[in-house]
Amino acid sequence: MKKAHAAANKRKRILPGFGLSLGVTLVYVSAIVVIPLSMVFIWTASLGAEGIWKVFTDARVLKSLQLTVTTSFAAALINAGFGVLIAWVLARYTFHGKKILDALIDLPFALPTAVAGIALTTLYSPNGWIGQFLHIKVAYTPIGIILALIFIGIPFVIRTVQPVIEGLQQEVEEAAAILGATRRQTFFHVLLPALFPAVMTGFSLAFARALGEYGSVVFIAGNIPFKTEITPLMIMSKLEQYDYHGAAAIACLMLLLSFFILLLIHGIQWYVERKKQVYVR
Repeated sequence: MKKAHAAANKRKRILPGFGLSLGVTLVYVSAIVVIPLSMVFIWTASLGAEGIWKVFTDARVLKSLQLTVTTSFAAALINAGFGVLIAWVLARYTFHGKKILDALIDLPFALPTAVAGIALTTLYSPNGWIGQFLHIKVAYTPIGIILALIFIGIPFVIRTVQPVIEGLQQEVEEAAAILGATRRQTFFHVLLPALFPAVMTGFSLAFARALGEYGSVVFIAGNIPFKTEITPLMIMSKLEQYDYHGAAAIACLMLLLSFFILLLIHGIQWYVERKKQVYVR
């Protein structure tokens, strides 16, 4: 009797259609994410241990991977700083042209990345409209790669942080000011702890997006081996040579490294959240 009663209560707690919804979800995620990713590992495993090690230790591949990770991290870090500033302006101030600026933020989402790459190369090449006035070379250098990655990653930070800023109560800032806190103290001790999870999320999204970017980078990078050659270009080169196993191996290495870095970032975010909860208690 008790078992029947417990089973009835359990059925009541589950939303109607849960079984069907869960089944559709698992099938969809498997078809779109799990199966394609598993094929990358299957193709890589077909090379054997010696072949995988040869691809993983190739100097050109390692140099491209180092360049991809460092430029992606630098671009995401810059976006995290300026993204918070832009999100603050859009959330807290009213000015003429605000809607236009707000719409421009989403432009990198809609603009083909190849078009962005061509435009940036035209502007920042040594003879470009902007590049000719600069004392440093931007196009065909890691600086140009970072610039392209900033362009495609900035919306992720702004759109993640902006709703959180809009949800912050200004009374908290006023209370901090009444208690004698300076604006800097209010930002770092009152606002930043509330914004930190959203900033980390935006940073992670921008970083992940930059790791796999190809279209906007391939033009402005110059693709010089051991200097400005990114890992996605290495994968495309392998595919053009019909070396599908080698391309899968490079993609697998990049996937594992990206997963580890993102896991580390989320671990830091979880640790900060836990410390904050302990402090509040």
